[in-house]
Amino acid sequence: MLERHYRELLNFLCRLVGDRHAAADLTQESFMRVLALQQAGQAVLDGRALLYRTARNLVVDRHRRAAVRRHDALEELAEDEHPSAPPRWQPDEALASRQDAQACLAAIEALPPRCREAFVLHVFDELSQAQVAERMGISVSMVEKHVARGLLACRDARCGG
Repeated sequence: MLERHYRELLNFLCRLVGDRHAAADLTQESFMRVLALQQAGQAVLDGRALLYRTARNLVVDRHRRAAVRRHDALEELAEDEHPSAPPRWQPDEALASRQDAQACLAAIEALPPRCREAFVLHVFDELSQAQVAERMGISVSMVEKHVARGLLACRDARCGG
C-alpha cells in the first residue's frame, strides 16, 4: 500500500497545503494512522480511500490549529501595543484593593459594637434594614444611622481620612 499510494497522496497534500515539507509530514502521519488501525485488527476495506480521508482530516485539523494560534508575535508589537491584564490584576491595583479592604475592615472593627452589628447584618449578611431592626430590637431609623456611620467610616478609611 505504501509504495502504491505514497507519491499520489504526497502530491495531493502538496496541492492542498502548498508546502512540500508539511505535505510530507501529513502523508507520513496519514500512513501511520492507517497502519495503526490495521495493526489493531481494524478491517480496512479501501486503504486508499481511508488514506485520503485521514489526510483531509489532518489538513482540516492543521488549519484549525493554525487559526487558533494566528496572532502577532509579542516581540513585533510596539511596547504600548502589548496586551495587558485587566487593571484589577495589575500588582499596584491589587495591592491598593487589598489595602482598601484592610482599611475598611479596620474601620468596621473600630465601630461601636451595636453599630458594627447593624452594619455587618445589613451589608455582609444582606438583611434588610427592617430585618436588622427586628433582630436587634431597635428602630429602622436607628439601623439607617448605624449603616450610614459604617459606610462613612469605610469611605474615610479608604480615602486616608
